[in-house]
Formats: sequence, structure tokens, C-alpha cells
Amino acid sequence: MATTNDLKNGLVLKIDGNLWSVTEFQHVKPGKGGAFVRTTLKNVMTGKVVDKTFNAGTKVETANVDRRDMTYLYRDGDDFVFMDASDYEQIPVSGQTVGDQSRFLLENQEVQVSFNDGVPLFIEMPASVELEITHTDPGVQGDRSTGGTKPATVSTGAEIQVPLFLETGTTVKVDTRDGRYLGRVSS
Repeated sequence: MATTNDLKNGLVLKIDGNLWSVTEFQHVKPGKGGAFVRTTLKNVMTGKVVDKTFNAGTKVETANVDRRDMTYLYRDGDDFVFMDASDYEQIPVSGQTVGDQSRFLLENQEVQVSFNDGVPLFIEMPASVELEITHTDPGVQGDRSTGGTKPATVSTGAEIQVPLFLETGTTVKVDTRDGRYLGRVSS
């Protein structure tokens, strides 16, 4: 058990039998009345996001979450197989658990997998990855109707928006949270 004063981003709470990860929190002390904590919680299993307010000092139940550094090995049907870096144990994680992040998952990539009672809850990827553009149409000089970007397919098969001047074979840095182009990687 913890109190609302112990809340921090990434902490997993057990509320009504479900696991919720704290994505944002704010302690509020209004001029009148008692202090409270405003939180944004994400359901670990379904991905649903809700706002919840707690009175300051309220006891909340925390879930025991074990975060382990793992290496992504390969895809096996709907599952993604990860290897624990410490004991070389291979663990399959369902595609539903991996979610949208699979778009930027490369073989031998280091990720952090969070477990609760031996069940994989979610994976945390690095903030950005370097991927090679495998296909993009040539940019047409003077074509600015699309805001100076064009679609490009990267080595993982995901499609992202890149500036017009980039060509097939260029390595780019991509934000794993929203698929945004962050810059070109010099070789």
C-alpha cells in the first residue's frame, strides 16, 4: 500500500481488480478545501485512459511490477519472442500486449518488459530508433501541397511521414511513441 503522496509516473496501481499505470499526476492545493491529486491513468491490459482524482493522503494499492531488460528475437505467429538478458530465458509476449510498438521493433533490439506475477503487461521501447527507408517516392520540387512531407516505408514495414528531400536507403531517427520523423542519421 502507498499513499497518493507516493505517486509517480510509471507506477502501477491496482484499482477495482484492474491494473492502471500512472501516466500523469498533479498535486493540487486549492485556496478552500482539502488538497487532492489529479491523475491520468492508463489501463495496462486494454490501453484505456481515464482521469481520476484522489484526496491527498488517500491510500492506494500498488501492484508488484517486475521490469526486466530483454532482447527482441523474432515473431512467432501472433507472439513476439523476447530473451531475458540475465538468464537467457525466452518468453513469448502476445501481439496484443506489444501493441502498436511492434511497428518499430527490430530484431536484437533492447526493450524493457514489465511483468506482474509472471504475466507480461507491456513493453517499453527506447524513445527513438534508427530505421532505414526501404521505399519512398521521389520528392517533386515545388510540391508543397502536403506540407513538405511524403509517405515512406521503413525497414520494419511501418509507414511514416518524412521530408520531401529524403530518398530510399536513407537512415532516419523515428520516435517510437507516435511514429514521428526526428531527423536523418549521418552514416
